[in-house]
Amino acid sequence: MVSDFFYPNFGGVENHIYLLSQCLIKLGHKVVVLTHAYGNRSGVRYMTGGLKVYYVPWKPFLMQNTLPTFYGTLPIIRTILIREQISLVHGHQAFSTLCHEALMHARTMGYKVVFTDHSLYGFADVGSIHMNKDCHQKRLVYRKGADLLVEVIPEVCRMYPNVRFIVGGDGPKRVRLEEMREKHSLQDRVEMLGAVPHAQVRSVLISGHIFLNSSLTEAFCIAILEAASCGLLTVSTRVGGVPEVLPDDMIVLAEPDPTDMVQAIKKAISILPMIDPQDMHNRMKKLYDWHDVAKRTEIVYDRALKCSNQSLLERLSRYLACGAWAGKLFCLVMIIDFLLWRLLQLWKPAEDIEVVPDIVLSHDEDRGISQDFQAFNKDHSLR
Repeated sequence: MVSDFFYPNFGGVENHIYLLSQCLIKLGHKVVVLTHAYGNRSGVRYMTGGLKVYYVPWKPFLMQNTLPTFYGTLPIIRTILIREQISLVHGHQAFSTLCHEALMHARTMGYKVVFTDHSLYGFADVGSIHMNKDCHQKRLVYRKGADLLVEVIPEVCRMYPNVRFIVGGDGPKRVRLEEMREKHSLQDRVEMLGAVPHAQVRSVLISGHIFLNSSLTEAFCIAILEAASCGLLTVSTRVGGVPEVLPDDMIVLAEPDPTDMVQAIKKAISILPMIDPQDMHNRMKKLYDWHDVAKRTEIVYDRALKCSNQSLLERLSRYLACGAWAGKLFCLVMIIDFLLWRLLQLWKPAEDIEVVPDIVLSHDEDRGISQDFQAFNKDHSLR
């Protein structure tokens, strides 16, 4: 598993990698995570279940992304792949530079690769590209629809005197929400919590009745599942994969437009008396399961491993078809990567790289690591 986004950072991508890895380990697979260093957290660490994490000494330069080097990560990635006897590389998130460099190097070395994009972003227009600048922020940012909330909240408060809003999260758009609260004198009806610690997310959710998701782009939105699991009715923008996440009677969808969002909230308030939180929680327990996700991922891995190997010339022919100029540029990048890889083979042959023995934790050791990790989680924020 390779991504710039992993613990101790918290978010959807981080949770996905961690939980998927744990389930794959239980299915008998060996899983190693590769990410960049987080502060003093550098080197090799072990997590629950014996999950091994390489925090390579690359520092993030922007929003937890490492500086693109194209070839700078090749030596260390090659060494890790050989040392750990990896058979497949799984990259996560479109905006992780470490992920893309690892996939490129792995393909050059003949490894099979799988890529998971955790968000659906457009690249066909200037507006989409601009919105992508805030792609991997987990707090109050433009992509999460904070500007939409600024228009929706005052109108809903005007229509329903008994409605209160609880806003969790932090980020550059928090100022706009606070300005809106001051302008409309809603200090007693709009509570700004700031960053919510992971251990307190459930407590915050169960204090409400309706979960409002105003994202402008979203592939899945785990926060919706968390809210539904806590018995909340969801109102969400109809974007990305959100319409496929929950059954129709658990969610009210609206276009990312203030007027349509207000109407959706009105509808949600009207059907709220018919919602049984316990029943919703029980249904959610059957809808999603990480072990099922792991088994589906296994199918993808098997398909990838059965793909035929491609020579450099076959790969270059595919890159040439990407465009008159882009195709030639891609070919040049891959040729240089291939030559550097061959030089590394001559400088330090694979047989000279020591293979790391697998470590199998006992039940007591695994439980101790799990307790330490849970204690660590309490000191960090999920969103």
